[in-house]
Amino acid sequence: MRVLIQRVSKASVSVNENAVGEISHGLLLLIGVTHDDNELIEDRMADKIAKLRIFSDDEGKMNLSVVDVGGDILAVSQFTLYADAKNGNRPSYTNAARPEQASPAFDRFVTKLAARIGKPVPTGVFGADMNVSLVNDGPVTIWLDSAEIF
Repeated sequence: MRVLIQRVSKASVSVNENAVGEISHGLLLLIGVTHDDNELIEDRMADKIAKLRIFSDDEGKMNLSVVDVGGDILAVSQFTLYADAKNGNRPSYTNAARPEQASPAFDRFVTKLAARIGKPVPTGVFGADMNVSLVNDGPVTIWLDSAEIF
């Protein structure tokens, strides 16, 4: 699983010009699922993200989590995080899980995140052509790859 985390002051995702998910202060997650992801990886990534201390405390030090600040999370599926552009100019996406595996994995992951932060996690529409808007706060952008951190 790969997750690109962006700390945002606001973010939204729309399909056909209709907003399907939006948040104010919190995290925008772009999430890619690969073939060997499983529920253990989903659990560990959800824990890591909920506890990641990337919000500033009263002294300006990044010492607080999204839970600590009462922030929201917007989750958007993005298979292109598994793009392989080593050969040629057209990326290969063979490392991304097929939709029949990735969609339920994404849904389970979002459910786990919601349980950890104690509130619903809005999402985009899996497999749809989406437009994502955000105001990156900081900017703070962090890359998590389960193959590298677990």
